[in-house]
Amino acid sequence: MKILDLIKTANHNLFRNKTRTFLTILAVFIGSFTIILSNAINSGVNDFIDKQVATIGGDGFIEVFPSAMYEQVSGMMSGSSSSKVKEYNEATGSYLSANIPEEDMEKLRAVDGVENLEIFHMLSTEWMRLDGEEKKFDVSVEYFPEGNFNVDLSAGRMTDSNNSEYEILLTEDWLEPFGISSAEDLVGKDVEIAIKQNAKCYLTPNDCLATVKAKVIGVQAPGILSVSGDLHINEALDSKLYELAMENVPESSIQNFIAVGNVEPDKLDSVREKFREIGYEFITIDDTVGMIRTFFDVILIVFNIFGGIALLAAAIGIINTLYMSVQERTREIGLEKALGMSKGKIFLEFSIEAILLGFWGSVIGIILSMIIGYSANALAHSTFLSDFPTFNLVVFNPINMAIITLVIMAIAFVAGTAPARQASKQNPIDALRYE
Repeated sequence: MKILDLIKTANHNLFRNKTRTFLTILAVFIGSFTIILSNAINSGVNDFIDKQVATIGGDGFIEVFPSAMYEQVSGMMSGSSSSKVKEYNEATGSYLSANIPEEDMEKLRAVDGVENLEIFHMLSTEWMRLDGEEKKFDVSVEYFPEGNFNVDLSAGRMTDSNNSEYEILLTEDWLEPFGISSAEDLVGKDVEIAIKQNAKCYLTPNDCLATVKAKVIGVQAPGILSVSGDLHINEALDSKLYELAMENVPESSIQNFIAVGNVEPDKLDSVREKFREIGYEFITIDDTVGMIRTFFDVILIVFNIFGGIALLAAAIGIINTLYMSVQERTREIGLEKALGMSKGKIFLEFSIEAILLGFWGSVIGIILSMIIGYSANALAHSTFLSDFPTFNLVVFNPINMAIITLVIMAIAFVAGTAPARQASKQNPIDALRYE
């Protein structure tokens, strides 16, 4: 009997008892459905994150901190609440006093692979309004040196650090507050930004705001990896705001404890080692993204565990189904052996039945998970994901689905080994006498 004939016979034998076979396939389906859908969600999340990282283009973008504050910054980014309280160290002080002096900046800039590195100004802006309007809004702005760092735009262009005019990049969230209908209409508008003049606020706290006008040169498209959630400004505006904030503030009181810049991506490891020798650490976009991925991976591992438990129950069901089938077909097995069918082919016939149980359960799981997944994508895009048109909740990877199907079929084969072995060892004479 050829393999194809064995498969046809095994498939026919499976559906002799339709109810029992259906229940066994249902058990396999539950496990396969859970695992396939959770992997599709994982693929969807990772696909969106990868698109965001590709859009930003920040393979070599780094944020630099003194080693004295690195652990605390990493703990805040990871959401860790288990950090131990550290004893005060007079040499380093708290991380907020871990300043980056200019001499260290020169050493860091001189490291091979560092393309540019600038002090990151911590600007505490008060409000922003459309020029000529009275209504004010809370705002936070940041400047990042130009390099291979970019963002996806709905309209306009990126800021230009070589431009002496003050430029700002807004997000689409500002359209409605400003009463503007489209991103294109927002480009070219002037906004007014207010910042506290720190030294003056000690003397006249009610009258210590300085304002600067800037031009909107672009609108950022929605995404999860925006520039730290703040609005992007060019170097000229950053310098002006920082100058106003620090006017008449003693230099000894100014604390610049973060620097940002770009590193050649293939030299990140060597640069990190050199920075550590100088007493500094840095994080990359990949480090930040890795934390996001880890969060989702932990959740999806839990779903996969439930799927694995369901598959274990399904494997027990396959064993039970095939043992019952062997009992019911004992005389048939005896007849097959009397007609010359070998032990190996008897074993293979029942093994194929087990594999087919895994196959049909996986196929049904794939079909139903795809129906539910694509429906969920459509529903999400029309409701809570309407601002993220490129974010699909689930993305079905054919290779992943094929691997999952093969693994489930392998589990089914292992589960069917014992019943198949029992069938192959049947004595033809005893089997033919079996009532």
